[in-house]
Amino acid sequence: MRVLCSITGSPSHARACLPLVRALGDAGHDVLVVTADKLVPVLAGERARVEGVYTDITAQGMRLLFEGKLPIPEEFSRFAHDLWATLGAGPQLDDAYDLLLPLAREFRPDVILRDGYEFAALLVAETLGVPHVPAPSGSGQFLDPELLLPLLNDRRRALGLPESDDPVAVYRHGRLDCMPAPYSFARPLAPEAVAYRQPRTVTRGESLPDWFDELPADKPLVLASLGTGLPGTVLEFLDKAREFGAPIPVYDPAEPLDTVVEALSALDCAAVVSTLGMPVDTTKAAPHVRVVDRFPQQLLLEHAALFVTHGGYNSIREAVRAGVPMAVRPMFGDQQYNALRVAGLGLGEHIANRGAEPMVETCRRLLADENVTDEARRAQKEMLALPGLDAAVTHLELLAAG
Repeated sequence: MRVLCSITGSPSHARACLPLVRALGDAGHDVLVVTADKLVPVLAGERARVEGVYTDITAQGMRLLFEGKLPIPEEFSRFAHDLWATLGAGPQLDDAYDLLLPLAREFRPDVILRDGYEFAALLVAETLGVPHVPAPSGSGQFLDPELLLPLLNDRRRALGLPESDDPVAVYRHGRLDCMPAPYSFARPLAPEAVAYRQPRTVTRGESLPDWFDELPADKPLVLASLGTGLPGTVLEFLDKAREFGAPIPVYDPAEPLDTVVEALSALDCAAVVSTLGMPVDTTKAAPHVRVVDRFPQQLLLEHAALFVTHGGYNSIREAVRAGVPMAVRPMFGDQQYNALRVAGLGLGEHIANRGAEPMVETCRRLLADENVTDEARRAQKEMLALPGLDAAVTHLELLAAG
């Protein structure tokens, strides 16, 4: 079977597809991954041909913003649904389609696996008449298919493709996910997913850090990470704003992590904060708060009592696999939607207000709330009961066989 996998966005999008690419390669299938150049290293070492040809879709969307073709939000942390949809399925999609189509014609895929927020591959699949399936994606599930339909039809008209009157056509051949059905984050129109168990780790050879045994064992471990999208997207957004002379949104990229450090410093716990290259004032960190550039999130979550997160979908799935309650401090994109869903499912709380005090109060409540911990463990058991990645590979094989 020949599988074309198309990925745009941040490293988290590539990491969501990585286990599927790996499983397909290990099963002996021929895999071509088309992605942005900056995401190629995420796929290094896999049994797949990787082509880094895309221009970053976020950067393209930002250019449209600053050329006045899209509205600039008053606050970067409040991307409206229609803006996020336009960043994913707006006019810049034509460029990705033009890059992907000749590669697809040469490769002749039997099935197309796409990052859930990547719609050029959907249009290429319709052009070639091959089935397409989205990989697990928070952004893809956040977007309402009914509101997405006119944007995709605009692109279909521009590319000479037949329009569709079915908003669920984005899931025409099903969808893949790691979440058990009762804990789904998908919009109501989405069909039930072919679900598989979130892998324990994604990075090959990952291990606990040398400093892990230095963490106090008599305090609850609280982990904090605001994701891979924050450093790249926010800093690039602000740089582009200055480059184009556009109004810079009211947003301080250092504020979220500074707030996390301040809040956890006031909490009776052992805390580890990952910065992922973002600026942070470590002078305010109490002795029990360790600030590091990055940590093996999935492995450390197995030992954590609480996870302070931005609400990225990869992080949510990893927390569910580890049975860890979440304090979600969203900033942009699908994160607000995900935060509300986490709270609605009883898996944690949404930190709706800025500042250290609301974060401290939320973390204290969650650490003391046995009901939330019990719900997180119920969700964990349901996820661990899901089949392995073979279920996703089998679904793609059946689609390819017609």
